[in-house]
Amino acid sequence: MGVFSRLSDIINANLNSALEKAEDPEKMIRLMIQEMEDTLVEIRSATAKCLAEKKERARLLKRLEEQKRDWEHKAGLALDKNRDDLARAALAEKTALADRIQHLADELGLYDDQLEKYDSDIGRLQAKLNDARARQRTLVMRHRSAQHQLKSRKQIHSDKMEEMLHRFDSAERRIDNIESEAETLDMGRRTKSLEEEIEQLQRDERIEAELEALKSTRSSQE
Repeated sequence: MGVFSRLSDIINANLNSALEKAEDPEKMIRLMIQEMEDTLVEIRSATAKCLAEKKERARLLKRLEEQKRDWEHKAGLALDKNRDDLARAALAEKTALADRIQHLADELGLYDDQLEKYDSDIGRLQAKLNDARARQRTLVMRHRSAQHQLKSRKQIHSDKMEEMLHRFDSAERRIDNIESEAETLDMGRRTKSLEEEIEQLQRDERIEAELEALKSTRSSQE
């Protein structure tokens, strides 16, 4: 199973578990990102190990190739001395080394293939992790905004809010009644202003003048 396939299984399993348990979406997102981060660390570690093993095999391959050339040289030297038996033995060693060298060359090819896959997986996973982190900020903002909206809507439509508003209206009506009662007590007891008192004096003067005029008229008639 590839690294990416295993990662998808892990994320899907955690996602389904979170949805079944109705967990906090923010917690679920953090869990998914944590899984991706852990997997990325694991892939990088595996890549480093694979690269170290490849270098070790390459060093071994170099030594074996040197030994192979050395046995080939020894076989030639034995032939020069007419020692076919030694030349045959040297060539046997060379052949054995050639088989090991071919095996190591094949292994190095597999290491190259694996490192290429690791590099591809790291690139893809890093891109997805960057995207997930960017989307996390947006989703967290949306989640918190939705929570606040839900809380405010519950407050608006709650019976307690209606009861509180009803009490507020009742208190307002009681204050209106008290104010009206106070205004009623003031009726008929209002102190005349200076202007009203002067106007009253002027009316009184006109009345006195009319009274004197009336008396004079009646006196003249008698």
